[in-house]
Amino acid sequence: MVTIRDVASESGFSAATVSIVLNNAPLARYIPPATKARIQKAAKRLGYRPNVIARFLRSKRSHTVGVMVSDVTDPFCIPILRGIDNALYHASYLPILVDIHNQRDRFERHLEMLLDRHVEGLIMVANWLFVDINLLGDIEKHNIPAAIIGRELKGSISSVMVDNEAGARLALEHLYSLGHRRIAFIRGPKTLADTVPRWRGIVSFARSVKLRIDSNLVMDLPNSLDPNSSFENGYRLTVALLKRRPRFTALMAFDDLSAFGAIRALEKQGLNVPQECSVIGFDDIAPSMLSVPSLTTIRQPLQAMGASAAGSVLEGVDAVLEKRELASTHRKMAPELVVRESTRPAP
Repeated sequence: MVTIRDVASESGFSAATVSIVLNNAPLARYIPPATKARIQKAAKRLGYRPNVIARFLRSKRSHTVGVMVSDVTDPFCIPILRGIDNALYHASYLPILVDIHNQRDRFERHLEMLLDRHVEGLIMVANWLFVDINLLGDIEKHNIPAAIIGRELKGSISSVMVDNEAGARLALEHLYSLGHRRIAFIRGPKTLADTVPRWRGIVSFARSVKLRIDSNLVMDLPNSLDPNSSFENGYRLTVALLKRRPRFTALMAFDDLSAFGAIRALEKQGLNVPQECSVIGFDDIAPSMLSVPSLTTIRQPLQAMGASAAGSVLEGVDAVLEKRELASTHRKMAPELVVRESTRPAP
């Protein structure tokens, strides 16, 4: 194993100088660039790798951030994790990913394990199923910088989410602009925090243009611990809507998976999308552009949301190191309408 002394001998500088440079210690700013370059070149030539355990014992810093997801199989999580990973990589931090399977006991156990490994911050990805677990007290008592993605918070834990109300308004406004007046709605689960602001956006726009929302054409997704159940329930609820009157020319789904289920149900019943019925989703997960027809949807800036949460946590880590007050941030990001093949003017 190559040591600091080996690099010192190879580069011609003292072990103390080499240690300062390779550990990027505060005194490194006083060392000439040419000296730094020579030491780093010697370390690379010898294949030197720092002893992470020894460094931790000296500095009490792990340069790791815990990342907790509700269900890693949920397509919603993937771009968020990419954004988190990119932000941490550029800051030289390593993410430790855990999947809590939407179970409180798993959350508590994983949190304990992450804290045992001295993570310097914590990021939680709250997918749309993340509704029954009250985590805030458990997190706050440990006093480490933390952020949650996908839920609106007002407390000491930072939060990043999309403006759900604005996104729902965009979706309904798009259908209305295409001439649709008989519109069906698949709302989110009643216990989910996103459901209320999205419905508020729909009602607000409908009132502004005097559009009547027929209660017979409104269905609610049930609560479920399976992220893929949104597809199955979107299919089932659309079949139920088709048995009602009046018939509709457009359907607005709570998320992309329920929109995919709706499209499958419509086509199974012999209705072409979008020729006979337009469908719009919410999220813009990766399969949205690959489906047939490709899905018109409301894009959440998921990768940017992940990067923003990581940035908030890293700012908190700096505050802890500098013994400043640990302040939370609460960011609401703008959604974007993405028009594809699943919507067209009303027949």
